[in-house]
Amino acid sequence: MSTEIMIVAGEASGDLHGSRLITAMRARQPDLLVSGIGGVELAAAGVDILFPSSKIAVVGFFEVISHLADIITAQKLLRRRLAEHRPRLLILIDFPDFNLMLAAKAKKLGIPVFYYISPQVWAWRSGRVKTIGRVTDTIGVILPFEEDFYRSRGVAAHYVGHPLLDSVRADISRKAFCTMFDIDASRPLIGILPGSRTKEIRQLLPIFLEAAAVYQRRAATRPVFLIPQASTVAEEELADNGVDRYRSIIDIRIITSRRYDLMAACDAVMAASGTVTLEVLLLGTPMVVAYKLSPLTYQIGRLLVNVPYFALVNLIAGDEVVPELLQNEARADRISDELYQLVHDPLRRARMKEDFARVRGLLGSAGASDRAADLAVSLIGGAGRRTTEVRQ
Repeated sequence: MSTEIMIVAGEASGDLHGSRLITAMRARQPDLLVSGIGGVELAAAGVDILFPSSKIAVVGFFEVISHLADIITAQKLLRRRLAEHRPRLLILIDFPDFNLMLAAKAKKLGIPVFYYISPQVWAWRSGRVKTIGRVTDTIGVILPFEEDFYRSRGVAAHYVGHPLLDSVRADISRKAFCTMFDIDASRPLIGILPGSRTKEIRQLLPIFLEAAAVYQRRAATRPVFLIPQASTVAEEELADNGVDRYRSIIDIRIITSRRYDLMAACDAVMAASGTVTLEVLLLGTPMVVAYKLSPLTYQIGRLLVNVPYFALVNLIAGDEVVPELLQNEARADRISDELYQLVHDPLRRARMKEDFARVRGLLGSAGASDRAADLAVSLIGGAGRRTTEVRQ
């Protein structure tokens, strides 16, 4: 007889990490029957997708309003599923506003709740800690300072390590990458990483492309600008947000595979703030980070967010390891200046790479999915039982 569980991942990174968690759990308990919310990665891991995460994965106070009908529909669907099927475990990945409501329903039904990749309550709305402690059984956190933050507030949290440590690596050399994609390896390679959400691409890609054009006017050798196209992003979306217009000005290559090999091959990258900054760090490529939100969302966020940096790399380091340009500072000229220094100043490059090695050491060891799977499996069949130890 199968053991039914449910998982909810609201974003592309959560979809990927969730799929690896489910795979690790099945290695321990092969009879798992899994349903929930996710995307292509969870579907490929054999999860029955009840509602696609792409319809509810939005960022920003006002951006949520346009997706409210889908969010309500998904919430009702999963709450009904919990009541009718009574799965043995509910796994939640980030996505706090949606997931905490679902967790409350699960707890009322006596279903254990495992929160993997917890909300960033240390950054804003820290009052949610009490709610998280009340509606979850165990939390698997992935940033080194999060365990102490939660435990000091009475929440059962365990640092499992960052799941990116299990997967981020270059498989081929820069020379082999350039040969594979017919690129002159003697030319500078600059990565353009504008994010995977539609609003991120609309806000950042035109600025990044203009920064590329400014950089090229200054460079002695004409660079190649590389855009790794995510599976969730249509080529038309890239074209409509500036790629077609800039093709006659700069050498742009859109590449749909070898994402990590691309990042590792670059001399520097300009990146949206988010998980991608940790991927770039683990690959050792110098970067400048930028981000823009709608003006109203940004103004409200300033009142609520309580962190000294917005780039994950800098938050973990406790220092501005990489330049971060937010809102009005995210301009083509500023981004271009930072890129030029990263490519042409050997001391700046060396210092950033040293800082990367230090941050990499803070992230711990590989094996996050396995450690998280141990925590999750220990809860199956043990409603309300809290785990106390996890080996790292």
